[in-house]
Amino acid sequence: MLRQIHPRTARSKRELSKREPLVRENNKTVLFLRGTSCSSLVQETLSDFHSLKRPYCVRFSKKNDIHPFQDASSLEFFSRKNDTSLLLCFRGQLLDMLEFYIGKETARCLSQFRGEKCKVGVKPLLAFSGTQFESPEANQYTLAKSLLTDFFRGGEMQTVDVEGLQLLLSFAVGEADEDKRPAKIHMRSWKIITRRSGQKMPRIELKEMGPRIDFILGRSRMAETSVWREAMKKPKGVEAKPKKNVETDIVGDKIGRIHLGNQDLTGLQTRKMKGLKRSPDTDIRDGIAADDASIVSKAGEGATKRQKIA
Repeated sequence: MLRQIHPRTARSKRELSKREPLVRENNKTVLFLRGTSCSSLVQETLSDFHSLKRPYCVRFSKKNDIHPFQDASSLEFFSRKNDTSLLLCFRGQLLDMLEFYIGKETARCLSQFRGEKCKVGVKPLLAFSGTQFESPEANQYTLAKSLLTDFFRGGEMQTVDVEGLQLLLSFAVGEADEDKRPAKIHMRSWKIITRRSGQKMPRIELKEMGPRIDFILGRSRMAETSVWREAMKKPKGVEAKPKKNVETDIVGDKIGRIHLGNQDLTGLQTRKMKGLKRSPDTDIRDGIAADDASIVSKAGEGATKRQKIA
């Protein structure tokens, strides 16, 4: 269960109100720190990730005796103090944790790739390929996809500029090998270059800019059920109110339904056709035919009367 803190002063109440979950969260900040024993490869990887996440990140250079899988209190304290909400998912408590090992054979950092890098603060495009990422049951790979998406996606944007699409991050995972060892997650970073094509749409080229990392999944810890349920609650006002008689089809087009009352068609002005107009000759012929019909009917009546008298 979550620990409830009751403020005693007005100042503490204001501080706690600032830390409460918001309906629209701000851009999440990442906290980078090193442990007591950290290899040069891990330090270079942290430096590369720090370059990709700027300016929404905080980095500590000193060693810290922190073991989050045994005790996460120190990590939670650093996160609350520096407002790094990407590390803490809900009310200052860690929810999910996943351990990544780096393959030494294929790892290459940013400095080992020549060429121009992407600009600071660029929102990357994310691509995940592999059946294990789409598993209906929660596993380490679905957790890795969730964490990596939350890590790299950045803030929400209403509009997107084509010139700002400069970075593509690809994550691919295969199937387990014959020795039943877990499959690696292959991370590749590509710089998107736009060229003139002589048409309206530019020609797109991809150039690898680093880092190139093959991750091996290690320990993991899922969130507690009670904390997860409370964190997944949607506050009021987030979901849009449904509009009556307005639907959205599979393509995404809006379809509206209009209800009309009883229509009076007696006063409806229709188009007058020349062929339907009555000419004077037609009126004369109709009048003569009507007179002939009346004479015939009178003659028939006289004949019936004579038959009765006889």
